[in-house]
Amino acid sequence: MRRLVNISLALGLLATSLVGCANLGSVTYPPPVPAVPSHWSSLPAPAPMAPDMQGWWKALGDPALDAVVERALANNLDVAQAVERLQAARGLDHHSGDRFLPSLRAKTEDAFDPDASASFFVAGFDAMWELGFFGRATGASRVARGELASSEANVRAARVTVIAEVVRQWIEMRAAQQRLALLQEVRDASARRAALTQVRADQRLASPVDVARAQGDLARASAALIEPRQAADTASRQLAVLLGLNTPDPAWSVAADVPELGAWKLDGAPAELLRTRPEIARAEADVLRMAGELGLARADMYPSIGLGASMIWSTEILSYRRTHTRGIVGAGPVIDIPLFDWGMRAATAHAKGHEFQAAVLAYRQSVLVGVAEVQTALNNLDALREREGSSRDLVTATAQADRAVVTRIDLKLASEWDRTESRTALAQANAELVDARATRDLAYVALFKALGGAPVVASDHEDQENEARR
Repeated sequence: MRRLVNISLALGLLATSLVGCANLGSVTYPPPVPAVPSHWSSLPAPAPMAPDMQGWWKALGDPALDAVVERALANNLDVAQAVERLQAARGLDHHSGDRFLPSLRAKTEDAFDPDASASFFVAGFDAMWELGFFGRATGASRVARGELASSEANVRAARVTVIAEVVRQWIEMRAAQQRLALLQEVRDASARRAALTQVRADQRLASPVDVARAQGDLARASAALIEPRQAADTASRQLAVLLGLNTPDPAWSVAADVPELGAWKLDGAPAELLRTRPEIARAEADVLRMAGELGLARADMYPSIGLGASMIWSTEILSYRRTHTRGIVGAGPVIDIPLFDWGMRAATAHAKGHEFQAAVLAYRQSVLVGVAEVQTALNNLDALREREGSSRDLVTATAQADRAVVTRIDLKLASEWDRTESRTALAQANAELVDARATRDLAYVALFKALGGAPVVASDHEDQENEARR
């Protein structure tokens, strides 16, 4: 017993000295946040209301769109998959430190004497407690937290993508429906012009060339109806997929105006971008996970130290001699020291160090890419605002010209032929306004997708409360 105590003390001193060297395996975390600009350029003019990052699509002022987005968040299958993976990661993170807790294993077996003179039934317990020295516990915790943070970023990325796609498809569907209605007016005006041209030709007031040209314009106007009809059908079917539906909702077939982006402003600096953009959050989670893997690889270069104990009872089943039931207990430190494979473990630690640095560089790159995408989206949105204003001025001027033609017709100073031309010009101007408005709306969608705008992921505490309610 005295010898056992002395050995245990010597091993304890060895473990203490090795723990003192554990700083050699430490990992610097977190890395410094990359520098970002202090403000955005090309910001729009201030407005009384600013869209919420968690409900930015509501600035479009379309209640039907708001309802579709809510349905998509509740029923989209990609979001549901990401949420399930998040639940799995949360469960693993909750138990990431269990490997460094004492464990107890019960065992039974049958044993025989080598000379086949007796058989025994053996039962007992094995206890093991691995100590998370040299950064093993910290590394395992960081790996689990990195996986959890990555899963949370994936859920947010799925929600950001789904919301952006739903809003984009909704805008394209409404724009296609509006273009279809306006091109139908152009087609009707072309048909009326062709009929009037034929009448004029019958009266020898127009040539066959004029008739052929009018018929060609009618055919071109009829062919132009195909593209918006197909675009509206495609957008509605894409919406159905995003909402987890087999077929589009019949209510979507009723044409409505394109959502119009009203006055708004962007409140927030790059610090907000760092909190909301899923790509940056995912890159930061990768840094955390790689820091954990690097810590584990460096810890593997040092001994693995634990405490173990066993308790065994043995009783005879059948014997040719007199035996007795016996029991014995053993306890002591468990040390696994790398010797001949230490070089391989060191090489693995060096490789993980390079992978950690690569993850840090990827994190910095994701911040730069995010800032560039947001700034580009802001520039596009500002330019498209001017385009929409010019298109609106064109519609106003064309409408005034059409009203003037109507007045001239009432005064017998113009003919219905002139009205067909003004109606066509007005419909085309309105179609340009629809395209300009839809393009600006899509740029608005691109901006908030770049910013990572979406409802936040519920916290662990909220999930537990929801589970308790269920």
